[in-house]
Amino acid sequence: QVQLVESGGGSVQAGGSLRLSCAVSGRTFSRNAMGWFRQAPGKEREFVSGLYWSSGRTYYSDSVKGRFTISKNNAQNTVYLQMNSLKPEDTADYYCAASPRDYGVQNPQYYYYWGQGTQVTVSS
Repeated sequence: QVQLVESGGGSVQAGGSLRLSCAVSGRTFSRNAMGWFRQAPGKEREFVSGLYWSSGRTYYSDSVKGRFTISKNNAQNTVYLQMNSLKPEDTADYYCAASPRDYGVQNPQYYYYWGQGTQVTVSS
């Protein structure tokens, strides 16, 4: 089992920044890939950003590329999502997820473990 605990959500004005954290515990071999997804009301869950833990290679959706940065802290077993230049369309519940696979980082179906989600609200 892998436990994921997100933090760092909140409300900001457009142009502001937030940093989300995802603390990972449990079977670390089950977190070969880590992803951030989001779901806005009435919309499907979508991929935001992800990385492969061993290589550190990162991936971003086109909608956040250049504004968001995913990173990890090996010692603290934590993944971060730094979100800058936030827009109202970034408003959503954000979820951290872990996958034992070393491929398909953008596919939510490959993720076995999910956090409880943290809400991000961006006002114009």
